[in-house]
Amino acid sequence: MKINLLERSKSELRIELVGEGHTFCNALQETLLKDETIDFASYNISHPLIAQPILYVRVKDRGKPETVLIEGSKNLIKGLSSLQEAFRKAFKDAKTPSPSQVEDEPQNI
Repeated sequence: MKINLLERSKSELRIELVGEGHTFCNALQETLLKDETIDFASYNISHPLIAQPILYVRVKDRGKPETVLIEGSKNLIKGLSSLQEAFRKAFKDAKTPSPSQVEDEPQNI
């Protein structure tokens, strides 16, 4: 992933996330908004086919946007690791359905 710094101040940061889309940006935004030092976090993709997402972060008085963004990315990775482990456990514990079960009834994992 390439990141282009577009704007930077004491409390604000605007960056371009080259090659990313709504899936990544939405997950990052949701993670950032859970941090109490964040005043505002949003992204915009001006055109779905050709534009790169622009992420905007503004922190409250007691934070630096760069630090909060780095911590947010760490928290996102932790959340994805937790999801990965839940998938592993679910698939390990699940019984493999027979072909007739697949057609007739869904299996609860």
